[in-house]
Parts: sequence; C-alpha cells; structure tokens
Amino acid sequence: MLRSRKYSLRYVLKPFFTVILFGVLCGNVSAQSTLQLEEAIRIGLEKNFSIRIAENEIRISENNKSVGNAGFLPVISADGSINQRIQDNVTVYGNPNIADRNDQNAKTTVYDYGLNATWTIFDGLTMFATLDRLSAELDISEAEARNQIELVLADIISGYYEITGQQKAAQVLENTVEISQERIRIAETKEELGSGSQYELLLARADLNTDRAALIRSKSSLKQLKVLLTSVLGEDRSIDFSVQPEIVLADSLVLEDLIEDAVDQNQELNIARLNEQVARSEIREIRGEWMPQIDVSGGYGYSRTEASVGFSEFSETDGFQYGITARINLFDGFNKSRRTENAQIALKNEELRRQDLQLRVIAQISQIYAQYSDALSLIELEEENLEINKETVDIALERFELGTISSIELREAQQSLLNAENRLIEAQIVAKTAETELLRLSGRLFSRVE
Repeated sequence: MLRSRKYSLRYVLKPFFTVILFGVLCGNVSAQSTLQLEEAIRIGLEKNFSIRIAENEIRISENNKSVGNAGFLPVISADGSINQRIQDNVTVYGNPNIADRNDQNAKTTVYDYGLNATWTIFDGLTMFATLDRLSAELDISEAEARNQIELVLADIISGYYEITGQQKAAQVLENTVEISQERIRIAETKEELGSGSQYELLLARADLNTDRAALIRSKSSLKQLKVLLTSVLGEDRSIDFSVQPEIVLADSLVLEDLIEDAVDQNQELNIARLNEQVARSEIREIRGEWMPQIDVSGGYGYSRTEASVGFSEFSETDGFQYGITARINLFDGFNKSRRTENAQIALKNEELRRQDLQLRVIAQISQIYAQYSDALSLIELEEENLEINKETVDIALERFELGTISSIELREAQQSLLNAENRLIEAQIVAKTAETELLRLSGRLFSRVE
C-alpha cells in the first residue's frame, strides 16, 4: 500500500541525484514506454509535494538560524517628530513694574530627531544557547526532510514493484486465456471427429469467459496501482505505461546488521536525539536569565524649539549620548525556577521518547524481517512448484488432446498452474516490500538505491 534544502537538501541529495540521473541517461525510456525505476525516483524527488514542503521548512529554519535572531547583534533605531502647540497664555506678574501678558494663539513648534543603538554584550550566555537551539532546529528540519524523502522513496519502490507484480499477474492470466483457447480448439476438433461432446465444449467456453473476466479485473487493478504511483510522483502523468517485468531483490539482509545500522542511522531516532539537544539548549536559555544583563547604548540627538512668544525665538540642542546599563531580576515570583524545572522534565521526556522509539524501531525491524525471511523461503518453494505445474499443464494438454483425461482434469491442472504463479508473485511482492522497509528503517535506503 502506498504511503502517503535550500543548499542543505541539495547537499544531502547531490551524490544520489548524480547516480540516478546517470541511470536515467543510460536507461531507455520511450514514449509509450517502460517507466524505469530510476526515472520514477527522479520524478518523485523533483515533484512530490511532501518533499517540496519539507524543503520549504528547511528554508524557514535556515532563515531562523542567524546571529541576529540569537541576539548577538545590536539594535539600531532612528526616530523623528514634529510637534506644534497653539495656546492662549496669560501671565500675571507680582512686580508692578512688569506689565502682565495676555498672548493669544501663541504657537510653539518642537523638532526632535535621533539615532539610537543598544547592544547586549552579556546576557548570561543565553544568546549562545539560543544559537545552539536554532542550529539543532535546522538539523531537525533537515532530518525530517530526509525522513520524508525516504518515506517517498519507499512508497515509489514498493508501488513500482506492486505494479510489476500486477503486470506479471495480468500476463499469467493472458497465458491462461491462451491455454483455455487451445482447450476450446481441441474440444471443437474432437467434437468434429466424433470423439468429443458438446458438454466438454460448453464447459471449455465457460471457463474461457471466466479467465477473460479475471483478466479484465486484473488489468483494472493494474490501472489503479498506476494511478497511485503517479500521485506519489506528484505528476499528472498518463497511466499508459509499463514497468520493468521482473521484481529484483537485493542480496540477503542480516537482522543484526540492520538493527545496528538502525540505532545509528534511522532518521526518526536522529530526530529524537536532536530534540534532546533542543531541550538542553532551552534549559541553558532559562539559566542565563539568572545572570545579569549588560547593555551598552549610544546615539545622536537633535532638538529645536521655536516659539512665537517668549524671551527667545528658538532654542536648539544636539549632540551624542552613550552609556552602559546593567540589570538583574532579583525576584520574579519563582517563575524562573518553575520554568527550569519544567524544562528539565521536558528533557527527560525527550530521552524517554527516544528510548521508547528505539525499542519500537528494533521491534518493527524484527517483525518485518520475519516476514522477509518467510517470503524468501516461499519464493524458493513456489519457483519449484511453478516448474512442476508448468510441466503438469503441458502433459495434461497432450493427454486431453489424446482423450485420456477429461476437460475437468485439464482445468484442475490449469488452475494449479495459475495458483502457483500467483503465489510466487505474491511472495516476491511481500519480500520486496519488506526489503524496502527494512532498508528504510535501517537508514540504508539512500545508499542501496544508489
């Protein structure tokens, strides 16, 4: 069943794309054509929507990982304002030698401009912890993208070989139809010669219709599998294509090696380990708040005041200002202690999740490996059964033509051959699907596809 970097993603995939594109150029994909697995993988890596979304998530994380976002750089701002007041001023002096004033609609205009900079030079090393957290979050985005790519790769490979299996099943039914047609020819000849019966001829025609109906259903299933594959590829592609005719299995896998590789290379476990790093960085960020914060600041300011009344027409000031500020939060209602404790619990939870995930991955590999081993054994057995049944059908056809067996016995031999071929195809699909999933879980899928 199909499941549904800026530079960093391309860096991860660069050697992979090189090999795949080489395979495509050396391959042979024609217009109506056989879709090669390498071509399907190339299309999926370029156009699959989940991969494209994961690539955009990496770009976001890359943008977030900056010294400015971590707090290393100063903050610089510029401001300016113009304010005007129109007032009625009444001034009464206590000195009789000075005349009282009554100024109507007195206008005052104030101009202020400034440039200011503030730079935090020490914050308890919080900015370093923040940068580490942002780096780990970028690594998580890249690991999640790689994990998504591996999922898509597994879907493409499994879906591709499901089509191969269904294509083979359809071919088997076409061969069955040919045998049924030969059976009708023999039955008609025997009836003409007087050694056969109308009953055997009717029975042969009924069985031929049954085989044709099964072939129609098989081809319908084949079309549906092709639709599922093209949806994973993210391409509006015609389903009028074939795939390579054989299900190719890799060299036999070893359970202990798969588990060892999975512990080191499984992408989900890698993400879990990176989440632990994020949790540790968050603890360091909170601890930094216990330390004093030291800021240096400086700036330039200009101010001018113009008044329509008063002793002066205008006054202005300009110049530079600078300083240093230190602050420490002495008490915040025990909130830092609470947040530190919660962050430590969150770290413990991440460790527990990783341990639980590791056990589940190992268990999953063990379960799938059992299916894989059984399928390999069945393939060997069913290949032997298939050869036996092919020989049996050849003998049965000869004997039916000679009249030494009935059409029912021929049909039984024919049905046994069909069942043997279908069991072999099913075992091959199970083995290939299990093999692909084992490679994905162990982190080998990239290298094995290459």
